[in-house]
Amino acid sequence: MAPRSDSTEAIVLNFVNEQNKPLNSQNVADSLQKFNLKKAAIQKVLDALADSGQISFKEYGKQKIYLARQDRFDIPNSEELNRMKEENNKLQQQLQEQRRAISDVEGEIRALQSNLTLEQIRDREAKLRREVKEMEDKLDKLRGGVTLVRPEDRKAVEDMYLEKVSHWRRRKRMFKDLWDAITENSPKDLKEFKEELGIEYDEDVGVSLQSYGDLVQRGKKRPRGQ
Repeated sequence: MAPRSDSTEAIVLNFVNEQNKPLNSQNVADSLQKFNLKKAAIQKVLDALADSGQISFKEYGKQKIYLARQDRFDIPNSEELNRMKEENNKLQQQLQEQRRAISDVEGEIRALQSNLTLEQIRDREAKLRREVKEMEDKLDKLRGGVTLVRPEDRKAVEDMYLEKVSHWRRRKRMFKDLWDAITENSPKDLKEFKEELGIEYDEDVGVSLQSYGDLVQRGKKRPRGQ
């Protein structure tokens, strides 16, 4: 049976798993002072968790080092990691935008404080604080994975994206047909001929039409509400 979430055993186990690094009893005791847990009690719980196989431990002389059980964690595959990195990058950009917006609001507050009456300043400050709170709430939702883009806005962007990819694919095909016709009976080395004309393929500059097409397919598979 799992320990109660408020029990000493649950507190210590959660801490060891969250840290996921080698710890001794003193490390754990120092970090859990806010729970008013004594080192002796923590040492006893650590030993009990190790004996029951919920955590691992190694002995170095008289000292015991405790570690989280790695087989208890879900390890994401490469595709999930890439998706998480993409989402993290988007959230970082959104965070920077929100910080800039908050900075602009704070700057506006400072400017207003030097120009308005005390009553006007208070009213304006209250309004701006509400706006900052709304921005922070929105940022919290974004961090939690909630998408705040309206469906019609998302569709407009997706339609525009599909149109651009379609143009790209059509122009790529037109170039290939023309290039094949020009070079069909040419005695020149095609690579040298291409360099002589200054032609660069998508791949020469690290761009892949396939990868952009795959984004369209992944977008179609996106669960509703994401």
